[in-house]
Amino acid sequence: MAKTKSQDSSNNSGNLPFEVRNSKIQGRGVFATKRIRPGQRLIEYTGERITQDEADRRYDDDSMDRHHTFLFEVDEENVIDAGKIGSDARYINHSCDPNCEAVNDGGRIFIESIKNIQPESELTYDYSYEHIGELPDELRQQYICLCGKAKCRGTILKVKKPRKRSKSRKTSTRKKSAA
Repeated sequence: MAKTKSQDSSNNSGNLPFEVRNSKIQGRGVFATKRIRPGQRLIEYTGERITQDEADRRYDDDSMDRHHTFLFEVDEENVIDAGKIGSDARYINHSCDPNCEAVNDGGRIFIESIKNIQPESELTYDYSYEHIGELPDELRQQYICLCGKAKCRGTILKVKKPRKRSKSRKTSTRKKSAA
């Protein structure tokens, strides 16, 4: 299995508790190499910082059969594009029952563990893409989830009910800003 070393500048020890290799969920994934305890900050999601407009220009969701980007929304104006220069955090796959979460710390995005993670377990977090209203089959297929968990929604989208008297909103297709 192919492995990579992390480009994470927040951990210079060279002894990271994970490695990148092929995943059953999607393409490449990040796997624990030793036990990881809850609350451990694992890696920063790094890449090129771009505007929302530039992200929309680079990635046209309507032309994709299946959604795939390395974008992470930092706030309403800024997005991290980890496609070319990102850290190994870009390989952490989505799960509907994750063992990690994304945390926004002053505009920097970090992945932190929320459960005990045993060696060989894949690190995952809920991408928290949001869609308002009914979820058409074509979107469900474009944003399919393959996490295989008992709690799997079948899609990486979280469906929110529309508010009464609100204007319609565009489907968000980027990783939601971390809380």
